[in-house]
Amino acid sequence: MMLKLLRGLSKKELVLALVCLILIVGQVWLDLKLPEYLAEITRLVQTDGSEMSDVLMQGGFMLLCALGSLILSIIVGYLASLIAAVFTKVTQLKVFQKVSSFSMGEIKKFSVGSLITRTTNDVTQVRGFISIALHLLIKSPILAVWAIIKIWQKNFGMTLLTAGFISFMLLAAIILIIIVLPKFKIIQELTDSLNRVTREGLVGIRVVRAFNADKYQEDRFGEANTNLKKTQMFTQRSMAIMWPVVSIVMNGLTLGIYFIGAYQIDAAAHPERLEIFTSMIVFMSYAMQVVMSFIMLMFVFIVYPQASVSAKRIQELLKTDAEIKEGDLDSGSEVGTVEFKNVSFKYPDSTKAEGYMLRDISFKANKGETVAIIGSTGCGKSSLINLIPRFYDASEGEVLVNGLNVKEYKSESLNNVIGYIPQKAVIFNRNIKDNIAYGKVNDKKVKLKDVEYAIDIAQATEIIEKMPKKLKTNIAQGGINISGGQKQRIAIARAIAKKPQIYIFDDSFSALDYKTDYLLRKELNDKEREATKIIVAQRIGTIKEADQIIVLDEGKIVGHGKHEELLKNCEVYKEIAYSQLTKEELANGN
Repeated sequence: MMLKLLRGLSKKELVLALVCLILIVGQVWLDLKLPEYLAEITRLVQTDGSEMSDVLMQGGFMLLCALGSLILSIIVGYLASLIAAVFTKVTQLKVFQKVSSFSMGEIKKFSVGSLITRTTNDVTQVRGFISIALHLLIKSPILAVWAIIKIWQKNFGMTLLTAGFISFMLLAAIILIIIVLPKFKIIQELTDSLNRVTREGLVGIRVVRAFNADKYQEDRFGEANTNLKKTQMFTQRSMAIMWPVVSIVMNGLTLGIYFIGAYQIDAAAHPERLEIFTSMIVFMSYAMQVVMSFIMLMFVFIVYPQASVSAKRIQELLKTDAEIKEGDLDSGSEVGTVEFKNVSFKYPDSTKAEGYMLRDISFKANKGETVAIIGSTGCGKSSLINLIPRFYDASEGEVLVNGLNVKEYKSESLNNVIGYIPQKAVIFNRNIKDNIAYGKVNDKKVKLKDVEYAIDIAQATEIIEKMPKKLKTNIAQGGINISGGQKQRIAIARAIAKKPQIYIFDDSFSALDYKTDYLLRKELNDKEREATKIIVAQRIGTIKEADQIIVLDEGKIVGHGKHEELLKNCEVYKEIAYSQLTKEELANGN
């Protein structure tokens, strides 16, 4: 999984990785020269007639090697961090683009909390591993193999002792990884859960406080936090066992080498003792180099399990095929039309028992018409209009925009002809002008005159004029510093500013007072006469003037016509109408 992610690096980063490899080889060579100079110093000190200048010269060479190794280590660390940072940038962009291409079905499948964790925490885990691995994972094997080659023929007994201690350390590391690796996957899932609970608590802070549910929300967070803490404590405690193992190996190996060396020196003749002592000092230095290389590998092994799980989660996301495939056409044969042909729909994650949300829907909205959709809660109104901009695809039948099946459109071209206003107004943490002039239409930015035009129709002129900086007034994240009605008017103005051929209002007038609702629709009908308008609404007063009214009940069309017709021949519509207005008000056209 890690290698698949690393394939995304550019040639420049691969060249930097190759430079790292060359510098690491140089660093290892310098590190392994140190014991040779140490052996020469030992020999000079024990030899009669040796000059102090010779000892100092060998010591100077040791200092130069150590300084050179330090400089190369700093350069390698910098390059490794640079490569890791570039990887993070590239991977996060890929993940964001992938998530942006998902339909609502894929987003629900992963959950928003999990998508945020995968884009941030998981990528950070992999970045940390790359930064370490490019240095330690390359250096450790080179250093270990090179040092082993140098000591292999110096002393068989000490070599065998070193191999035994290293094998013990590797076995302990493998056992620990087998134990903790599954736990790291659980940690990431628990992090998703913690993010989800946190997000729910912050988004719904007003509801939480209004219902005095602070303690309940704190308990939910506490439970998620405790579960994460317990799992992390298990993994950290398990991995902490490695440090005593490392200590045992280093001290035990040192003691073992001294014991074997002392035994050999005692058994040797006097002239050979200096050579054995010198060899023991050199062997000790090389053995410590081997141990240090494996300690570095152990550190990589400690970081690897969590990074591996994160890499799998990122790869799972990147490999997920979007259910909604983009077409290759830009326009249809008609202008401003929306047609449903025998459309049935059920959500991707729905069970067989739940069945279809919509069944056999057929109607056509012609250019300039206003088509209203009404029905009881849960009857499928929002599900129906979500099929037009392809938030979901129809399970059966066809949805046509401008005479062309929406599945055949390029997503950008389809979005350019649609002005969508969601049920819950989405406001960005930017100023009012940027919120209204959001995005592009046909690769062109929305102009200021279009923003002002949209504000006028959306009945937002007065509220904006009262704001301290007019259009430059900044809106807080989520629009918490403006009212619900102001949010809706800004969201409606955003759609109007792009001058679409087709407007989709998903209960977008619910937070407006009746007067503003009436004036807004009147201005919209007068100034955007050529545009088609599809309106989902609960108020009879909002839709009674529509050219077509579609009445939904349990996912089926039970009424289709004008207001007066439906009052006569559609019981469902009649019930809705009389629940809101009296017979006299309906008769008087109020």
